[in-house]
Amino acid sequence: MSALAAVRTAVRDFLATVAVPGEVCVAVSGGADSLALAEATAYVLRHRDVRTRALVVDHGLQADSAVVAAEAATVVKGVGIDVVEVHAVHVVGKGGPEAAARAARYHALREALPNGEGLVLLGHTQDDQAETVLLGLGRGSGPRSLAGMRPHDPPWGRPLLGITRAQTVAACAELGLEPWQDPHNADSRFTRVRLRTEALPLLEDVLSGGVAPALARTAAQLREDTEALDTLAARVHERAAREDDLDVAVLAAEPAALRRRVLRRWLLDSGVRELTDAHLRSVDALVARWRGQGGVWLPGNLEARRRRGRLSLAGPEPTTRGE
Repeated sequence: MSALAAVRTAVRDFLATVAVPGEVCVAVSGGADSLALAEATAYVLRHRDVRTRALVVDHGLQADSAVVAAEAATVVKGVGIDVVEVHAVHVVGKGGPEAAARAARYHALREALPNGEGLVLLGHTQDDQAETVLLGLGRGSGPRSLAGMRPHDPPWGRPLLGITRAQTVAACAELGLEPWQDPHNADSRFTRVRLRTEALPLLEDVLSGGVAPALARTAAQLREDTEALDTLAARVHERAAREDDLDVAVLAAEPAALRRRVLRRWLLDSGVRELTDAHLRSVDALVARWRGQGGVWLPGNLEARRRRGRLSLAGPEPTTRGE
């Protein structure tokens, strides 16, 4: 099977597993992955009553970014995409330029959807998945991070997680397309670039190849396990819920893997942001290693407390001013 046929087959197979709305969007950067994805999407949907719409995001990080975005829009229009739009974003925020650009991009893509709902296809490949798993492994982020990117995480769709970056480059060559080469993809200041150009090639050499697909398979297996545990944890949460609190006795009877998933969901649903593993384990200690200790302070100036057999979450006690 040619690279182009493999990309088209991947898109067709993905769309067969999801409810396809009346419009399918494709995020386009101008690189090989997104161009191959856009062409395959237009090809697969050409005889269906579905409008295709390309969303080109101009991050403004290079002097000629507007020109690059305009050229990408012209190319995807030429491969059969019905509607093409360029969205300029302002990249600011914490976490470094990579994280800030990613946040700005996802915000722009979501804002382009009616009511934030729909289907946006992203050009993440098997290589991107392998890099994501390695990042999670190196940071000790746990199985949820090692499970990598989901093929369908509404409104995002990732049809190319089984396709390599080399295949998307070859598919573009078959189409006579010349993808844009993002200079940031060769900048060793970025962690992902060093993973791509140094770590993964070294692992391929040491382990005699097959590392990227093996990491992708590992992610898929962990994702299945994580989803199963999340389903079980949801049932425990239903039994433990007491209005806004949680019943400690119900939680204490469960294995740590389920208990912490319940706590994670409860804390996130209650408005705790930037929740770390250390925060989660400290709250879990109120259940599993209870010695009458005080509460646990969490981001957002919230405190998890154990009182009368329940876990509750509250803000700071109001102070009383003297007259």
